[in-house]
Amino acid sequence: MDPDRLRHSLAALVVLCVHGLALVLAGGLLQRASKGARAPQSVIQLVLVPPEPPAAPAAPEVLLAPTLPEPSIEARALPLEPPPVLDRPPATQAAPPAPTAAEWAFAAGYALKNSKGYRHSWGRQVRSLMGTAVEGPDQGLVRFRVEIAPDGRLIQLETLWSTSPLAERLARQAIEAMPPLPPTPTGQPLIFERTISFSPFATDDAPVYRNDCRPDPPVFRNPFAWDGRAPQVRAEQKVDAPLDPQALAECLRQLPTDSLEAESANDQRHIERGRSSRLGR
Repeated sequence: MDPDRLRHSLAALVVLCVHGLALVLAGGLLQRASKGARAPQSVIQLVLVPPEPPAAPAAPEVLLAPTLPEPSIEARALPLEPPPVLDRPPATQAAPPAPTAAEWAFAAGYALKNSKGYRHSWGRQVRSLMGTAVEGPDQGLVRFRVEIAPDGRLIQLETLWSTSPLAERLARQAIEAMPPLPPTPTGQPLIFERTISFSPFATDDAPVYRNDCRPDPPVFRNPFAWDGRAPQVRAEQKVDAPLDPQALAECLRQLPTDSLEAESANDQRHIERGRSSRLGR
């Protein structure tokens, strides 16, 4: 045999053996894989259990009031104790003396600050006729709006407010019993408001005259206030102009000397005003 052909034949035989071996190996792998796919698998099953409902709240415990024994006949017959009595007598304040003829003469000629002296003497005259003020539920204040004619007659009396019916009644009785008053200082009707204090703790309200020649301090008023009828305009704040030197000198000559009682009353008014402003904060 030719050597070349022999080599070719051997080579072909080797190739066929290698392919046959590869086919055998591939078949075994496929068979093993198919057997593994057919193997039974374990199944995990999840079961959801609903939560248990919350327990109902326990009923609140009812506490019964203890049964008290009925009071005996002797206990029920005992009178109630009266309220405790104060260990001191109630405070009182006598009525102030009426203005003298000299004080009324000064008031009838003093026209500054809306006839300040006349208004003060009128209030003092009323209080002097009201009698003694006693500490208790009958003490209080009453405020009037008063209009007096130029000849001193009372034209109108209106109660603005009152904290004591007795104080209002006594004040009205005193006004009806007042003696004839002198003419007003300006010769015009005098209109003013006056508070009468019927209390054992009221202090003398004598006025101070030393500042009556100075202009009044400006009083704040809402510039946008409107009555709904008049044209809507902004109101300007009114400021009083000071007096010229000659008029100021003439005014100062009319001022009386302030009494010690007036100074004390003025200081007390400032103290009470400061105390009320601190309490309102």
